Parts: sequence; C-alpha cells; structure tokens
Amino acid sequence: MTAIILKAQLQILPLVAILALFLIGPIFIIIVVSFWDYTEYSLVPDFVLTNYLELFESKVTYKIYFNTIKFSALSWIFTLLIGFAVAYFLAFHVQTLRWQIILFLICTIPFWTSNIIRMIAWIPVLGRHGLVNKSLLEIGVIDEPIEWLLYSDFAVVLAFVHLYTLFMVVPIFNSMMRIDKSILEAARDAGANSFQILLNIIIPLCRPGIAIGTIFVVSLVMGDFVTVQAMSGGQSASVGVAMNHKRALLQYPAAAADAVILLLLVLIMVAFLMRSINLRKEL
Repeated sequence: MTAIILKAQLQILPLVAILALFLIGPIFIIIVVSFWDYTEYSLVPDFVLTNYLELFESKVTYKIYFNTIKFSALSWIFTLLIGFAVAYFLAFHVQTLRWQIILFLICTIPFWTSNIIRMIAWIPVLGRHGLVNKSLLEIGVIDEPIEWLLYSDFAVVLAFVHLYTLFMVVPIFNSMMRIDKSILEAARDAGANSFQILLNIIIPLCRPGIAIGTIFVVSLVMGDFVTVQAMSGGQSASVGVAMNHKRALLQYPAAAADAVILLLLVLIMVAFLMRSINLRKEL
C-alpha cells in the first residue's frame, strides 16, 4: 500500500514542479516585489507599504478599477447572452453530431488568427469613414458620421465580446450536452412549454458551464491592456493599462502592487463561484 501511494506521489511530481515554476513562483515574486521601494533608475529591495498606500489614496485608482469592473461586467453580460444562444442552438437544434462539429468549427474560424488582428479589424469598420458610417450615410439613416463607434467604451466592449465569446460558448455547450434528453421529454409530457423547460431545467443545469465561462471571460478582460488602449484611443484606462504604463516607467513595484490587488479580486470571484456551484463535476 505504501509503495502504491509513493508511486502516485512520484507521478504528480512533474505537475507540481511545473505549477511551482510557472505559477506559484511568479506570483510569489510579484508579491515580494510589490513591497519593494524604487527610484527613477533602480529598484530598492525593502519592505515598505508605500506602493499600496499610494494606490488606495489616489482617486485615479478607484476610477481605473471602476472602468475595469465596468468593462468586465458588460463583456460578461453580452458574451453570456451570445454564448448561451449559440450553445443552445448547437446542442438542441442541430440533431447530428457531424453538423454540430462542423458548425462549432465554423464558430472557431475567427479565432484562428491572433487577438490583435481580430481587434484591429474593427477599426476600418467602425471608424469615422468606416464601413458602418458610410453605409448609414448612404441609406440616409444619419446625416453625419457617428463618432462614438470607435475610440470609445462601446468599441472596447465590442472588441472584448468578439474576442472572448468562444470562451463562454464552449463550457456552456459542454454542460448542455451532458443534460439527459429524457428529462426534457418528461417535462414536455408533463405539459411544460419551451420557455419553462429553458428556465427551470436547462439554465440550472448549465450553471457550472456558465461559471467556468465567467471565470475565463472576466479574468481575461480584467487583465487586458492592449484592447482597452487600442480601441479607446487612449481615452479610457483599466488596471492592465495602468500596470503597463508603470512598467514602461520602470515602476515595477507599483505595477506589482496593482497586479496583487487585481489577483485578489479575481480570486475572490473564483472563490465565490466555487462556493455557489460545484465546478468539480464539470471539470
């Protein structure tokens, strides 16, 4: 028995080593650096709370975190609505596995390119002289170009939804495919309509998939800085943008303090989801 336990422990050592090297180690370094001091030209190994005090005493910090949470919430709402609709169609309206695979692969085609390419592709579409404004002007819907389509919070959220909807589709589709079809048939035989089945059976059984998709989408949006900077034209900021700006100014301890606070927010969200929904069944 002891030999079996020892063998099992040896088998997980590579995984533990990888986690320690690429996950736990970097997080530990970030936490340590967040307490260091710094000058304009160098880092000063020390233990000070200056970086955290400056964060919480600055009004800009609260505005930046508010923007980050706003982008995350709006992106989550729209990715959830679109992702749920797509997953529902694939799971319950496409009858054959072959067509489910084909249509699912079609959904992934935009994701065969990098995020930056897909994000920048919106600029000629939403710009002042872009495709949308030109089309609306030609058909007489508007008299002058709409300015807020690009370099605005709308453009940022639109880009996030485009980039990360698939991360919501996949886990929800997985949850839907696990639903026993006999339960749905029994509900129909009992007189339940499609909306009642959706509300009382499908959505509750999809909660683990929704939770996993939420973790993916919110974590990616909260840590992003490229999309916010490019699609807002520098008019909006997020925690990721602030960290990147501090990094560019060699203010690594201040950027590390931002990273620690952001990590805590994400961990609180994950802990809340783990307590409310049994994700182990889904994983």
